[in-house]
Amino acid sequence: MHSQAPDVGAPPLLEALRTGTGLLHVALEKRMPFFSERLDAQWYRRLLQAYFGFYAPIEAALYDSGLIPEGFDTLLREKTPTLVSDLHALGLNDAAISALPRWTDLPTFDTPAACLGALYVLEGATLGGQVLRREMAQRLGVDADNGGAFLDVYGAETGRHWKAFLDYLDRQTLDATDKQRAVTAARSTFSGFEQWLDRQEVLL
Repeated sequence: MHSQAPDVGAPPLLEALRTGTGLLHVALEKRMPFFSERLDAQWYRRLLQAYFGFYAPIEAALYDSGLIPEGFDTLLREKTPTLVSDLHALGLNDAAISALPRWTDLPTFDTPAACLGALYVLEGATLGGQVLRREMAQRLGVDADNGGAFLDVYGAETGRHWKAFLDYLDRQTLDATDKQRAVTAARSTFSGFEQWLDRQEVLL
């Protein structure tokens, strides 16, 4: 979902998050079907439906918590609306989207640190999007206008937005306890994402 390459001078929180989620990241990447020869248009639509079922509740929980530290632009970063647009393009109406199953075993976002951990996973998931969109365009004819906008949700701004997020993390002052809360939330978000996709039968 995101690069694990260490940055020179990486802030301690970022290092803790990368270390804490590294193995989960590798395990999930191996099960994602984007590059599988068996992936077809129907599987792709089910995959995006599963993504919506994950992102809609977790973004609502995070943004409604009132605990995200100041400086995070929720309007810019929210991804559920793009998923809704993609699902519309893939043939689902509002009623069908509202009826989709949603993840309910969310982590508890009761501290700013926990929110940071989950946001790290969601923002990291945007990296590599251009590769995915290019693959889906070649294989399934899916692009930003007909169901593939979410794959590369930030487009040409991906690198800049990721750097801005890392700078945002770097500005947070967390003690050892809060840092562990962030890592725990990130791990719970990562593992919950895999378990949810697994239950929706969209993984390899």
